[in-house]
Amino acid sequence: MRQEIIDLYDEFTHRGMDRRLFMQRLAELAGGTAAATAALSMLRSNYAKAAVIAPDDSRLKGGHVSFAGQGGREVAAYLAKPTQGADRRGSVIVIHQNRGLNPHIEDVARRVAIAGFDGLAPDLLSAMGGTPLDDEQRAMDMIAKLDMPGVVADVQGAVSWLMQRPDSNGKVGIVGFCWGGGVVGQAAVAEPRLAAGVVYYGLQPPADQVKNIKAPLLLNYAGEDQRIDAGIPAFEQALKASQIDYTLYIYKGAQHAFNDDTSEARYNPGAAKTAWERTIAFFNKHLA
Repeated sequence: MRQEIIDLYDEFTHRGMDRRLFMQRLAELAGGTAAATAALSMLRSNYAKAAVIAPDDSRLKGGHVSFAGQGGREVAAYLAKPTQGADRRGSVIVIHQNRGLNPHIEDVARRVAIAGFDGLAPDLLSAMGGTPLDDEQRAMDMIAKLDMPGVVADVQGAVSWLMQRPDSNGKVGIVGFCWGGGVVGQAAVAEPRLAAGVVYYGLQPPADQVKNIKAPLLLNYAGEDQRIDAGIPAFEQALKASQIDYTLYIYKGAQHAFNDDTSEARYNPGAAKTAWERTIAFFNKHLA
């Protein structure tokens, strides 16, 4: 798919472009309404492709849970944990994109469990009634209205909940994608108990707050992602100035959301495989 179409979709999904204007420009770029509709179907999430790890896989147990977030409010979540291995193990919080908690992110939590960790994927739209799975556009509109301090407080609630579990070894990591990658940065600034943080193509935290980060970071960025990549130089400078332990990779030729295998146009199997192997190795190092 042409880069200008992908860039236009990124502007629509992340910068609040009016839907009517988006469809008009998409039709112009694609060469007509029918072609625009076909392109949009390739860009949107197809959750029928989400189950890389089946929910009933015998290697794990999974189900919906809840924990106390900001001010004690209930935050819904999906928990997946391995059926084999150590009785006490590290945990990983999986932060969704700006579509909310969906089947793809639940699948990522199961991938975490297969790797030997408890994977908790919170629905950070819980404060607004939860993710509307039948309306991706509405979910994105809701995400845009969230209060980031409240989101971070909910993540901190997840850290507390996981650390108190009897199967926890006391170490909690976090991984986030797109909007969730930005949440990882904000959570790392605010939450010193995090033992490891992994960012996938997320906005960087303000440079003057980077000094507060305690957790080692693994940063995965897409080569074809001008909006996010523009913030990398200042972020790196701040990380180095504060002597934060970090590793950064830029996957050449990969698009924003390259890990999302439910998005045909942007998924990059090679980059996704390599980044995930690095992610699990990073968690094995810091959460064991």
